[in-house]
Amino acid sequence: MWENGLTKLLKIKYPIIQAPMAGGVTSSELVAGVSNTGGLGMIGAGYMSPDQMQNQIREIRQLTDKPIGVNLFLPSNYTANEEKLHKAKALLQSVKEKFNIEKEPVLPAHEQDIKTFNEQLNIIIEEKVPICSFTFGLPSPEVVVKMREFGIIMIGTATTVQEALMNEKAGMNAVVVQGSEAGGHRGTFHTEEKHSLIGLMSLIPQVADRINLPLIAAGGIMDGRGIMAAKCLGAVGVQMGTAFLVCEESGANTLHKEAIINASEEEVILTKAFSGKMARGLNNTFIEEMSRYEDVFPEYPLQNELTKEIRKASAANGTTEYMSLWSGQSPRIAKKLTVRELMNNIVMDVEKTRGSL
Repeated sequence: MWENGLTKLLKIKYPIIQAPMAGGVTSSELVAGVSNTGGLGMIGAGYMSPDQMQNQIREIRQLTDKPIGVNLFLPSNYTANEEKLHKAKALLQSVKEKFNIEKEPVLPAHEQDIKTFNEQLNIIIEEKVPICSFTFGLPSPEVVVKMREFGIIMIGTATTVQEALMNEKAGMNAVVVQGSEAGGHRGTFHTEEKHSLIGLMSLIPQVADRINLPLIAAGGIMDGRGIMAAKCLGAVGVQMGTAFLVCEESGANTLHKEAIINASEEEVILTKAFSGKMARGLNNTFIEEMSRYEDVFPEYPLQNELTKEIRKASAANGTTEYMSLWSGQSPRIAKKLTVRELMNNIVMDVEKTRGSL
């Protein structure tokens, strides 16, 4: 029932991947817990320094001898528009004053992002991490050749059929198809984000008909029912974020976890206000106040840096109204569980659903 091409490729028992949620969610305990229970634990290294990533890899290795993976963000090719930066800073000033934030943001530099990415790749090779996934683009042919040379399995991300085809052509070993239901940032890299909002149940069969890579479904899947639906449509595995984000071992802020547990599906919306890139999360005061200015804000990752201290201050002050509360579209199914309890529930749920079909 569970063994398939993906489980053999990744050397895992269940075709269940814990989404590599960047920003501290993927604690060592969460990643190791998922791998120890038969899934694939993933480090979300998008905002980590190379040293931080290496330290966590080594820490996780003390907690599990099972396969783990690392997710990297492809460096964004952005332009620092001074007019947009000035307008964004002016719009955010009242919020900064509300939290007494005086620290000025240090804006990222594209050259440094590339340097960090390359150092992260070298650490993955050095530490013999077996699996690496990519978001926000595709690695260069040189990177693909290098990763293949060291036997590292590469997983890409696609939000459209065309992006999936590009992943296959680029030499990925598998691809995550991210439906519009998915929480957090959209992985779109080849088209306008507004044109990539394809529901997962529509996206899977369309991609399955066009490429030969193993498909990993992502977006709103929280239990065995979602896994079976994805399987019927052509996926051989799933990537689950929100379900693991609310787990006991997750590094997400308690306020974030509680907000999801208590949310309804109507509260989950798309926004560019926090980062300049379209992302799905729970609606709050900041999104409401800034929604009309989304076209004014600078692109990712510049806006992400401008709001960083605001998000931190909101959490420190015990309010979710100015935090980025990323969540998929199925918050009503989220449950407070340990990783082991969640994985056991999923396995039993799949067997139950399979028996009822």
